[in-house]
Amino acid sequence: MATIQDRWHRRNRQTGALERTTLYGTGKRYRVHFRDPSGREVTKAFARKVDARRWLDEQTVALVRGTFVHPELSRQTVGQWAETWFAGRSHLGPKTLASYCSLLRARVLPRWEHVPLGRVAHGDVVAWVAGMRADGLSASRTRQAYHLLTSMLDAAVKDGRLARNAAAGVDLPRLPTTDRRYLTHGQLADLADHCGPHRLLVLLLGYTGLRWGEAAALRVRRVDLLRGRIEVAESVTEVEGRSVFGPPKSHARRWVPVPRFLRDDLVDHLAGRDPEEFVFPSRTGGPLRVGNFRRDRFDRAVVAVGLAGFVPHELRHTAASLAIASGASIKGVQSMLGHASAAMTLDRYGHLFGDELDAVAERMDAARADWMRTEGPSGDARRSAD
Repeated sequence: MATIQDRWHRRNRQTGALERTTLYGTGKRYRVHFRDPSGREVTKAFARKVDARRWLDEQTVALVRGTFVHPELSRQTVGQWAETWFAGRSHLGPKTLASYCSLLRARVLPRWEHVPLGRVAHGDVVAWVAGMRADGLSASRTRQAYHLLTSMLDAAVKDGRLARNAAAGVDLPRLPTTDRRYLTHGQLADLADHCGPHRLLVLLLGYTGLRWGEAAALRVRRVDLLRGRIEVAESVTEVEGRSVFGPPKSHARRWVPVPRFLRDDLVDHLAGRDPEEFVFPSRTGGPLRVGNFRRDRFDRAVVAVGLAGFVPHELRHTAASLAIASGASIKGVQSMLGHASAAMTLDRYGHLFGDELDAVAERMDAARADWMRTEGPSGDARRSAD
């Protein structure tokens, strides 16, 4: 049963008169008391009875709707909850975890570490986001920091520590739009030739769409020259100067087709190599690091061929564009690139399917013209005349 107790007065059982208690004049006068569905005691003190009544009414509604949160749970600070939340992210890749750690230390905890979960207010989150942008933080990094906080608060809602996520729905800075560059066959060949000993690596990235980490972790035994396939089963990433191996993005293995002309080059490249060796090793035999690759050859090569600013990841976009231009379907490109869904492939490369969409329009136009000849008004008139 819920009660509102007057801590400063009590009624004399014999006379019925109100008498002052030993607490008179100290602390807040009114104390709300009830038990939640699990039997835990809930109490809160107020200076005014009207405030106590209003709060009790709110908690009663929450109990009826099933959205009640015990105040003790929401008193945990964001910093304390971050430790619990982060411990449950072990399934994420090492690079993602390192990025989360960096954001927590640099952006989230300095502002929210000592704030109770229940005291995170929407307006404060809006001000925090605006402040990061005012400090010169990029739109991308600002959005990442915000999404990290909202993810933590979403988890707190699921854990029963919050009734709702107060950070939801904040307007975020827009990401700058950049035009992607897709190399032609000629440009790709020219770039590869200027990369010297890394020629085959550049061609493989530009025709198979492997991510850098997947190519760097590729071992000889994963290349099936008879079938013309590469099994993508491992990836490597750099975390605080260390090479960390793990599954590919989305934890999904896949087979990637290799054009015949590349197979011929791979036969010579892999001849006599141990199955466990890296296909594209560094000078010391370990995985080739993208920073060394760019510094040694790639960055100078892109300038030499007139593609200043072009980065290795754009070879993946090139592979997608060349596959689509060759007639590959959306599902085929999705499978080659290892996207989680065809929707993701369409979102990124749908504009490259323009010719196919034009063909669809032409076929629909032809189908309607055929209907007009046989079933349309003119067709009806001809049948009546017959």
